[in-house]
Amino acid sequence: MKTWSHRWLKSVNHKDIGTIYLYMGLWSGVFGLSLSHCMRIELSHPGEWLQVGYMYHSIMTMHAFMMIFFFVMPTSIGGLGNWFIPLMIKIKDLSMPRLNNLSVWLALGSLFLMCMAFLSSGGLGCGWTMYPPLSNSEFMDGLPIDLAVFSLHMAGMSSIAGSINFLVTIFNMRMGALFFMSLNPMLIWTLFGTSILLVTSVPVLAAGLTLLLLDRHFSTSFYYPEGGGDPILWQHLFWFFGHPEVYILILPAFGVISHILCRSSAKLHVFGKIGMSWASMGIAWMGFLVWGHHMFVAGLDIDTRAYFTAATLMIAVPTGVKVFNWLATIFGGVYSLKHSHPSTFWAIGVVLLFTIGGLTGVILANAALSTLLHDSYYVVAHFHYVLSMGAVFAIFGGFWFWFPFWTGMVPRKDLVLTHFMLTFIGVNFTFFPMHWMGLTGMPRRYQDYPDIHSVWQAISTTGGFCSYLAMGLFISAIWEVYLVQRPLLFAFFVRSESEYYGTGAGEGNTVLPCGSHTNGELPKFVCYKHKEKKPYYVSVIIWRFLSKEWKPQNIKFASPLGLFGERVDESEE
Repeated sequence: MKTWSHRWLKSVNHKDIGTIYLYMGLWSGVFGLSLSHCMRIELSHPGEWLQVGYMYHSIMTMHAFMMIFFFVMPTSIGGLGNWFIPLMIKIKDLSMPRLNNLSVWLALGSLFLMCMAFLSSGGLGCGWTMYPPLSNSEFMDGLPIDLAVFSLHMAGMSSIAGSINFLVTIFNMRMGALFFMSLNPMLIWTLFGTSILLVTSVPVLAAGLTLLLLDRHFSTSFYYPEGGGDPILWQHLFWFFGHPEVYILILPAFGVISHILCRSSAKLHVFGKIGMSWASMGIAWMGFLVWGHHMFVAGLDIDTRAYFTAATLMIAVPTGVKVFNWLATIFGGVYSLKHSHPSTFWAIGVVLLFTIGGLTGVILANAALSTLLHDSYYVVAHFHYVLSMGAVFAIFGGFWFWFPFWTGMVPRKDLVLTHFMLTFIGVNFTFFPMHWMGLTGMPRRYQDYPDIHSVWQAISTTGGFCSYLAMGLFISAIWEVYLVQRPLLFAFFVRSESEYYGTGAGEGNTVLPCGSHTNGELPKFVCYKHKEKKPYYVSVIIWRFLSKEWKPQNIKFASPLGLFGERVDESEE
């Protein structure tokens, strides 16, 4: 019998590690929301509630770090990725389980260091972008910046280790049919693109952070103009990571809502599956080419600004493909508060609100308009509509969608729907007025403001209180289901694309709740030639595909008892 410490501290099981990531993300999300609540109290009326302005900037910086690096990333990538990549491609575990254990403990150590940075010497007042000279030793001398830098280094190592594990697993441990990437479920596609982004962009951030440490402690001048350095170098290094980071946060959300919408509309797979898959890869690839639109006011020449404007507008093409395909997937389904699963409304909310955030992003992609709106509340509204209502809504939707699969219990539907409605109303009341405040000149990161903005700020604060109440209701719903122990009596799951191809996440053919170990005996991939029961394995399948003699309808997926109830005759091999 394994002890508690052996299971959770030394675990190499992908499900236990995914659960640790989910708990870590839940704690960080509640902490980050509490920090935003403090900011909304400060901004509820003109004047100063926090008598020390530096404390406001420290709270704002910590809120950003918590939500980006310790809530959305651990939950959507570490949690859902660890749980569902092995299940969806029908393998026992990830390729390197001990590396997986190392990645989760690096993430927890990173969270501890970031909390220490917030609590020591007044906290972090430089903003989450950590621009020099605000982060240099002349302006912030002490432990907070150093602890934050080491925390980000550890978070980066954790992300790289986990991403390499995901990539190796998807490439080398898939079933034979999954050589054809079009057969992969959408969540696998999006996590595949996310892993590529992380492995490629995080080392650039690590390089910039290392140069910052050298400037602070070893008298170098990479970012000091007086020593021949250039603070704009930091902006290039940071945003080369920072903009792919946006897609690192949102791509897993795209995969989650694709699964939810397929189930809620009773369809086999998302509309335009191949286009959706390549749109995900296109977004990941183009995310590396547009970092300069964050720097339109940093002195870029006119040709460079024209390029980044055009490249940024081009990202709207694959994003538009995904939005229209989601709408086509929704079309024809029957949706009602009484009969639809609550996760359906979270997914539809993602499509609606992410589209609004994308439209404001098209406006900010224009160099002329971005120069006017730079560092205003309009930018704050834009990225919160994309992330707070895109990634976070998808996390909540995925949580309630797979909750019976994880626990074998069913939450109260009225509590979950009320949680959605309160969150939907709260976030829109919080962030939609920021568009008007930005257009009227309200700058971001300011503790105080003129009376002209007081009405809109009061409305935003009301929405913030509503969101905080919704988080309390979310925790109450989880508490209620564990208190009542309401069992899942039967599971009616529409066959999804992954189950149709024999690569399902286990929802339809696994006893719920899902056990600690699954796929103990891996399914065998067999392809029979037309009119001849002669098995062909991977190399032969590739050859038949290239020679145009392979027909998809002649594929069978088989375990020893046969996935579709047929026993495979081993003598035919």
